[in-house]
Amino acid sequence: MAAPAFAQETPAPAPSTAQTAEPVSEEGDVVVTGTLFRTTTAAAPSPVTTVNVESLEQRGISTIQDAIQQLASNNGPALTNSFTANGAFAAGASAVSLRGLSTNSTLVLFDGLRAAYYPLADDGSRNFVDLNTIPDDIIDRIEVLRDGASSTYGADAIAGVVNIITKKEVKGVNARMEAGISERGDAAQKRLSLTVGHGDLDEDGFNAYLSGFYYKSDILYNRDRPYPYNSDDLRNVCFEGECGPNNTVGGVSPDGLYRGGTPVSSALYVRPANGTTAVTGSTYQPLGNLADTCVGGTLYNLTAADRLLNPTAPNTICNVDYTNRYGVIQPNIERFGVSGRFTANLNDTTEGYFEANFIQSRVNYTGAPGVIRSTANAGILFPQFSTATAAGAVAPGSGVLALPVYVCPTGVGSANGLNTGCNAGNGTLNPNNPFASAGQVALLVGRFLDRPNFNETRTRAYRAAMGIDGSLTDKISYSIGATAMHVDLQRTQRGYVYIDNLLTSIARGSFNFVNPNANSQQAWDFLMPENRNQASSDQYQFQASLAAELFELPGGPLKLGGGASIRYESVDAPSGNPDYFGPTQRYFTLNAFGTSGNRTIKSVFAELDAPITNFLSVNGSGRYDSYSSGQDAFSPKVGVKITPMKSLVLRGTYSRGFRIPSFGESNALPTTGFVSNTSGIFNDTFLAQYGCTTATFSSCPTYIRSGSYGQTTLASPDLKPEKSRSFTAGAVFEPVRGISFTVDYYNIKKTGAITQPSNAPALAAYYSGQPIPAGYTVIADAPDPNCATVNAACPAGPAARPRVAFVQSQLINANTIQAEGLDFSASVDIPVTDGFRIQSSVEASYIINLSTEFPDGSVESYEGTIGNYNLTAGSGTPEWHGSWQTTLDFGDFDVTGTANYFGGYNLSAEDQNGAGTSGDCGLGDVYGPCDVSEYITFDLNARIKINDQFTFYGTINNVFDKLPPLDIATYGAHLYNPVQGGNGILGRYFRAGVRIGF
Repeated sequence: MAAPAFAQETPAPAPSTAQTAEPVSEEGDVVVTGTLFRTTTAAAPSPVTTVNVESLEQRGISTIQDAIQQLASNNGPALTNSFTANGAFAAGASAVSLRGLSTNSTLVLFDGLRAAYYPLADDGSRNFVDLNTIPDDIIDRIEVLRDGASSTYGADAIAGVVNIITKKEVKGVNARMEAGISERGDAAQKRLSLTVGHGDLDEDGFNAYLSGFYYKSDILYNRDRPYPYNSDDLRNVCFEGECGPNNTVGGVSPDGLYRGGTPVSSALYVRPANGTTAVTGSTYQPLGNLADTCVGGTLYNLTAADRLLNPTAPNTICNVDYTNRYGVIQPNIERFGVSGRFTANLNDTTEGYFEANFIQSRVNYTGAPGVIRSTANAGILFPQFSTATAAGAVAPGSGVLALPVYVCPTGVGSANGLNTGCNAGNGTLNPNNPFASAGQVALLVGRFLDRPNFNETRTRAYRAAMGIDGSLTDKISYSIGATAMHVDLQRTQRGYVYIDNLLTSIARGSFNFVNPNANSQQAWDFLMPENRNQASSDQYQFQASLAAELFELPGGPLKLGGGASIRYESVDAPSGNPDYFGPTQRYFTLNAFGTSGNRTIKSVFAELDAPITNFLSVNGSGRYDSYSSGQDAFSPKVGVKITPMKSLVLRGTYSRGFRIPSFGESNALPTTGFVSNTSGIFNDTFLAQYGCTTATFSSCPTYIRSGSYGQTTLASPDLKPEKSRSFTAGAVFEPVRGISFTVDYYNIKKTGAITQPSNAPALAAYYSGQPIPAGYTVIADAPDPNCATVNAACPAGPAARPRVAFVQSQLINANTIQAEGLDFSASVDIPVTDGFRIQSSVEASYIINLSTEFPDGSVESYEGTIGNYNLTAGSGTPEWHGSWQTTLDFGDFDVTGTANYFGGYNLSAEDQNGAGTSGDCGLGDVYGPCDVSEYITFDLNARIKINDQFTFYGTINNVFDKLPPLDIATYGAHLYNPVQGGNGILGRYFRAGVRIGF
């Protein structure tokens, strides 16, 4: 027996296929996940996938993170490292999502014990374990339990468990050197590692090893990949004769007409105004020389037709392709760490160990330039400010940022960033305001295009574990152990405008807006001070268990085990952009999310394993958890294994589980995720105000077509745990030794699922002019500047209803989530001749149903679509995911080919208002296909053993250089699905290395 926390037994030799099908023979893989007893995949009633390191070496997978991301059962809301560079809340992290049920329903363990949460929650609400905190080179295998396991581990094991198991023993010196680069000469990677071990547990009674590694992956920009992944101009993205819009800033529509609106995201522009009212008939004009300020853009001169559509537009537009200039596919990633372990036989029946790990992960990228005018993006309102009259009076809430007529360098009235009291008597005409001599203020819009922002997360994870496993008698064994883990995260952000400093700079005239390049570094640092924020999380656990063989049954010994656990977990993630000191004491566009909390969990658990006969075996387990925060839960599970014949095993499980509310869900500042505006959000009555319809959405003004709204989530301390019911049923068939097939059905139902109410009722009411339903707050955006007058782009003129800026609602226990599907696997391991062996395995997962039922009885279905759109960041829920790996082993040389398959999906999402029903392409558009194609890539890896000390290997990933299929609706990446596309966006990729052992 070994308790789940301390499963350190050396496994029996396993087939070297990446994701092994479970053999019927009791000599199958030794597994310890989900049970108190050391057993095998064949003996366990639960479906388990074992991924061993040898198989990863054959396949050419260089990190444990990539291995877990490629699990067939991983789907939908998984977090990839590439999504870090696309605005993820949990920037810098990677996480797995089994069954498409999100990162918080998959439990990740380290040697059977829990690991500390990543301090930044996914979407500000979902706690998860960052896969980047796993030390690659000391991993022995990964066990994936594909059914509920709350009866053994407690909370969060609803969709399954991923248990990363480290090596118990290392002998000698082992080193690795590896480098990789894409065929296009970018996205370089390198990896170095060294592990030194001494001692033999059987002969010397001890083993100790020390391991260190370094990993570096270079940044990859969108501009480094071919069209259309590298551009916002989609006029050459065409489908059935219809082509896409030009979404570049200041771009033109497919009909050649300018529809860029006021150039708020382009270079700096100004327009004269009296107070907050723009001068009638005036237009925006560049502030300074466009040739200098339009950095990275191209100049476009408006035609007479353009002028009719947008009378306030400047004569010359700075056209900027944001994706091409600033877009990042993959961030810079640098990881290094050191691990050590000492294991000793304390006596003939007792073994003890101590293990310690340290890993630092640094992830950074540059993004778009910071704005100098914006609304709040975190659900915390602050007024917009204006120094908008000649006398310097303040017009709060006007939505206007203006350069005043006079500036007072001495700082008159600038304590709050405004120039109240500054006039001709104590100030000077504002050199930044070209209209100052006429007594007019200058309405200011735009960005500093040569100042992209910088985002970096630096994570340091410290972990220690120790334990003792032993036997009291030949039939009674015990396990005692403890672990402590601390994660320290530092987030650094530069290039974001601090509101009060902006207003102060305007009031004092201390910043040169006409010629930004003339500013000193001190002036830039004052306008955009570095924002550095610290966050941390902790996990401490002590666990003890006892197991005994009571007596013999016809099928084997009756086993009874039980134990207790106490753990402490906490998160301290203060907001990096709070409004504690007033609405101007914060940054534009930085999210205000922050949370903190801690709790202690006391648990008892037990398991009974009864091999009643050789034909029938029954396993039952249960766990009771009590939280210091007031929640408790009992989680039972029963499993049955039937062996009607030697080559066939039938198995099934039934369990109940729970997910505890995260710290972010129960105690956090409001969080806002942005959802792209699509035709499905609006209705024709509303769009008619802007001269377009849902059918002609691609010709709508940029204000409508290219905007987004904030979905603001408010925490609730009164949330209850989510409850789950799950069952599995499957079969394992091994007609002959070395050939095995499995199929398993799973069905998971979560009730009281924590959710933000659907935005659909609030959006529908707002855009239809109806009262907003109870429980929602809708905040309108600033009006379209083009609607100051009646014109072709805005037929309704000033009466046009603005689009939605934010929808706010509080989390509730309300929904029922259903997940249902099938897992398939097959493996072949055949010695063909002396010295030649064929090994092949295939594993696939098929989602039959993934849906949400709401309190009113309505149901949304997501399988095979890009939904659940908000939960998956537009990554969708493809029905199929799988791989097929085949190795030809010639002894000292082997070659492995792997086909990776990710299914396609329809561009519909029932969680988006107006998107229709599943399969109707509600989020698609006329210029792109309604169905995103399936994605198949092929990898090839070869290894040659020179001698006992040196092995060389080489890998070609994505041999056929197949880039991901076009997805025009996702927002997790530009025009491709970051989960489906995975590393495929890198294109054909070469990696070579050497392993050295002495």
